[in-house]
Amino acid sequence: MITFERFTLENGLKVIFHRDETTPMAVVNILYNVGARDEDPNRTGFAHLFEHLMFGGSKNIESFDNPLQLAGGECNAFTNNDITNYYDILPVQNLETAFWLESDRMLELAFTDKSLEVQRNVVIEEFKQRYLNQPYGDVWLLFRPLIYKQHPYQWATIGKEISHIEQAVMEDVKSFFFKYYGPDNAILVVGGNTTLDHVKELAQKWFGSIPARGDNKRNLAPEPPQHEERELRVEREVPSSAIYMAFRMGHRMTKEHYLGDLASDILSRGKSSRLYHALIAEKKLFSSISAYISGGWEDGLFLVSGNMNEGISFETAKEEIWNQLMMMADEKIEANELIKVKNKFKTSKVFSEQSLMNRVMNIAFFELLGKAELVNDELNKYDAITADEIQHFCKSVFRKENLSTLMITAKK
Repeated sequence: MITFERFTLENGLKVIFHRDETTPMAVVNILYNVGARDEDPNRTGFAHLFEHLMFGGSKNIESFDNPLQLAGGECNAFTNNDITNYYDILPVQNLETAFWLESDRMLELAFTDKSLEVQRNVVIEEFKQRYLNQPYGDVWLLFRPLIYKQHPYQWATIGKEISHIEQAVMEDVKSFFFKYYGPDNAILVVGGNTTLDHVKELAQKWFGSIPARGDNKRNLAPEPPQHEERELRVEREVPSSAIYMAFRMGHRMTKEHYLGDLASDILSRGKSSRLYHALIAEKKLFSSISAYISGGWEDGLFLVSGNMNEGISFETAKEEIWNQLMMMADEKIEANELIKVKNKFKTSKVFSEQSLMNRVMNIAFFELLGKAELVNDELNKYDAITADEIQHFCKSVFRKENLSTLMITAKK
């Protein structure tokens, strides 16, 4: 059971405190309710650009990293299509340093031409290195527009194309910041061996005077149901041909999320899983294969991807994967298979919660999903799932008219 207490500042900033008396360290995590889905379709990549700009200096502090490192701390951040998350880890006696740094960059960034130019070039270089010049790097640049036709999930966090970041001007950057990075669009979670009163004092001192930025409710049109099978085949300089299959499914807060997660574990978690045993060990069709879910907050995906062995055609690869999926839909799942994947999930969850940072981050994550208390319900939700429910999920999701397939042929 993860315990915590919460309060809200007058400017709308939600603050949650998780006490841990066993560690000398503290974690300060700020989750901003902004991701790539909030971007203008003609100015994509901004949420990710801000992940970098937020470390480029703020209104009163030239460097974010240096003071934190002098206080014995470290920091990092990540962005995806749904959220942007920043975290700092430092000795608890230096906790106020993180409040000082995080509040100043929430107040206002430096917004200098030099900072924008530096971070813009960093992001452009990342786009080239990780997405254009790396084997399989452009998979999601190709796959997302095949799956999503209207929803902003159709572009990756890095953005649709480099030109959107190349053409980013200061006016656009400021507008994006003041719309999304205010206290009323953020959740601050603090963990460590301190007290609620101390966290209240620090939160009011450093964040209390930052003005709310106003109503920021998103109103995105849902992706319409898919009614036809979709395919895209491309040729690339890659070590081996690869196939990616995506089925649309429910979003993060639906029961389908949990059903899909366990179904994917039965298919591909470990060397005793179905896909590994049948398609790698026995038939030797793939060098690697995996099944997983995207966990999208608005529209999730069940995915299967595999790297094919030399001489295996896409037709064979797809048919063999399909046969395995149909076995999940048509045949009752053995009780020992379900117990095994549930036990593996419990073990990994309990192990991950040994980390203060993971606990703090999960509290923020579930608070944004609805309420932080949900963080303690996960195990019960997985435990309650039956084999019949997974079979029903597979029947309803694994349909050809609900399938998008990307095939990447290795150039000879």
